[in-house]
Amino acid sequence: NGYHGDTFGSMAVCDPENGMHSMFEHVLPKHLFAPAPTCQSDEDWQESDIAEFKQLISDHNDEIAAVILEPLVQGAGGMRFYCPEYLRQVRALCDQHNVLLILDEIATGFGRTGSLFAYEQADISPDVLCVGKALTGGYMTLAATLCNDKVVEGISADGSGVLMHGPTFMGNPLACRVACESLDILLESNWQQQVETIEKQLVNELMPYQSITLVKDVRVKGAIGVVELHHPVDEQMDWLPKFIVDQGVWIRPFRNLIYIMPPYIVNRDDLSVLTGAIGKIIERLAESS
Repeated sequence: NGYHGDTFGSMAVCDPENGMHSMFEHVLPKHLFAPAPTCQSDEDWQESDIAEFKQLISDHNDEIAAVILEPLVQGAGGMRFYCPEYLRQVRALCDQHNVLLILDEIATGFGRTGSLFAYEQADISPDVLCVGKALTGGYMTLAATLCNDKVVEGISADGSGVLMHGPTFMGNPLACRVACESLDILLESNWQQQVETIEKQLVNELMPYQSITLVKDVRVKGAIGVVELHHPVDEQMDWLPKFIVDQGVWIRPFRNLIYIMPPYIVNRDDLSVLTGAIGKIIERLAESS
């Protein structure tokens, strides 16, 4: 259920069966894929939760350079949440087999899950960290890849001292300046309290939808609220986008999910408009089913 982007390299490490890149399967490099984490934060940890991953990395450790995954929240692959212990176990197994751990925090980074980075909730650190989206507050396109000393020394070992790869617009000065300002604004604010307040309101206003027959699950983590339906909404897209806009909001359902990731500055009334709109969407879907 992993999702890491739409360029050829990143598509190749997205879910090859349930992802959105099947039309490119014949030209993408092939990689090994582990089953998606199934453990929940409110459940007792079971060794069986990591068994298949452990077997995979053991059987193929001589051909695996790195493990890449989204920490605690798998985003576009299904908005799936999983427990921090799974991430701790993955880190330990990567260390045991001398495999790098790459964490994709493009969606979760900069406070979205309640900590500045989601991996902090597992008390670990990655070898490579991918960030973007909130890096500039969404005002300009910019992403960054952060590496630890081990990776940097490996890159520098050939004598060039730099990673010989980069796009034309890498390090755009304006984008970097916007990122610096965005980070200053975030870190100087009471963002932890803001995210906690959003989380409580999402729980209070989304959880009641769990009693609706159409709804399979409702889950909230930090400033992420997800309503999972039993059936996909793809067949309703002829009327659904206009119906959503008519509610005074813009929400993008995909597959069988209706989710929101509101900005931390959202006020209580505006957030209620969003959660209320989700309720109206579900009611309308129920009428058309």
